[in-house]
Amino acid sequence: MASARAPLYIRMHADDNVAIVANDGGLGPGATFADGLVLREKVPQGHKVALVDLPQGSAVLRYKVSIGFALKDIPAGSWVHERLLEMPAARGLEGLPMATVKPPAPAPLEGYTFEGFRNADGSVGTRNILAITTTVQCVAGVVEFAVQRIKAELLPKFPNVDDVVGLEHTYGCGVAIDAPDAIIPIRTLRNISLNPNFGGEVMVVSLGCEKLQPERLLPPGTIQIVDERSVADVGLSAEAQLDVVCLQSENHVGFMSMIDSIMQAALLHLEKLNTRRRETVPASELVVGVQCGGSDAFSGVTANPAVGFCTDLLVRAGATVMFSETTEVRDGIDQLTSRASTPEVAEAMIREMAWYDAYLQKGQVDRSANTTPGNKKGGLSNIVEKAMGSIVKSGSAPISGVLAPGEKLKQKGLIYAATPASDFICGTLQLAAGMNLHVFTTGRGTPYGLAECPVIKVATRSDLARRWHDLMDINAGRIADGQASIEDVGWELFHLMLDVASGRKKTWAEHWKLHNALVLFNPAPVT
Repeated sequence: MASARAPLYIRMHADDNVAIVANDGGLGPGATFADGLVLREKVPQGHKVALVDLPQGSAVLRYKVSIGFALKDIPAGSWVHERLLEMPAARGLEGLPMATVKPPAPAPLEGYTFEGFRNADGSVGTRNILAITTTVQCVAGVVEFAVQRIKAELLPKFPNVDDVVGLEHTYGCGVAIDAPDAIIPIRTLRNISLNPNFGGEVMVVSLGCEKLQPERLLPPGTIQIVDERSVADVGLSAEAQLDVVCLQSENHVGFMSMIDSIMQAALLHLEKLNTRRRETVPASELVVGVQCGGSDAFSGVTANPAVGFCTDLLVRAGATVMFSETTEVRDGIDQLTSRASTPEVAEAMIREMAWYDAYLQKGQVDRSANTTPGNKKGGLSNIVEKAMGSIVKSGSAPISGVLAPGEKLKQKGLIYAATPASDFICGTLQLAAGMNLHVFTTGRGTPYGLAECPVIKVATRSDLARRWHDLMDINAGRIADGQASIEDVGWELFHLMLDVASGRKKTWAEHWKLHNALVLFNPAPVT
């Protein structure tokens, strides 16, 4: 490995004709690499350099995939950026390989456990949180006021409860509630309310006149209780009564009357949650959502491959891992359908991709709208290049299931959960699916966090990890520095997950209490 000061590039595949500059701060003209390649101009860190002469119209290869076509002759040693590339057309959804990759089953990974909260429905939480569901955005201010009082006056009395959160959102009224696509935000909020980290304790704050009435959000049968005499044998056996505080109720006289009602309802739920204790459970009870945001060219080199290695470990341990972000995997659809466990799973992925293609077409945009100025500044020329680095988070295991937006998990293994690539919407939908632990990789840096679930942040570059030392939980940049392997960082992440899931460690986002608002995906009309 070259020294830190020696010019260094990273080539992802032997057939690639471009590589990315690895040195902090980039390199200037005249910099000479170990193989004799000389830079013709300044190239920023993470950006591509032509390894050979690239004639006009020729394919530019990274990850052994054409990420674009040269718009003019590009001499070897030149900076290759988005303005020099024509983006390839999206791969069609016909004639794809269907469940053709059949890797040998890896050995099970046994003996790993964490300390979690078992729920009556069989799920396991990594945190013990009281969540207050809201039916409409109108009540958000009242709920926020009540939550602050609950935290200050009630929560200290219940040491086994980790937190109180209001599930606030911008949905519930002023929307076409009966439109077909309205099912997406409704079931998303419904399933978030039942997330494993909330212990089955559901309380709702409603305004009263909204379109999304409590009974529509959580209809009879949604919340169920278990015959505790024989949980394993009896299973779900009875319906629980929906606990609703309606602000427009005639019983409320003044603002403090509303707050008192919310606090009284919260007290009952806190008492129940406080009786719960962590117990040793197998690692198979982890439900991990993986996501990337503020991505750069190192995302597909360091952090995402390490997450992919960890994904394989989790699947071997019997756990569930969800990867998502439709526009960020769309250009690798052939890789995904070939890895499907069955043709039916492959068809489900194609169906979700086709639905999203049509959704984007309605808005008169295509997948190229995904990449941000920060992505490009970090060296990602277009969505094709970004997608190749994003997919590697999914590891190499067969894809065993597909979820439409807002749906809840019903199986274990590696799952494609179809979501927009928006960090906030993706995280919200993964919470709805049942995520109890989140992994988020970033190259440009983001303080992203969720109040409902621990978020482990993985930095793609050592410079980011150094500057944001109290926001990043793991530094995958050590891979590019030659200080650690992908396997080393993957195992580090795996062990950190078990510690965070057990409550033995807090993530930096938890430490600082950083969290983003829930953002429901609503493709239906607003009235």
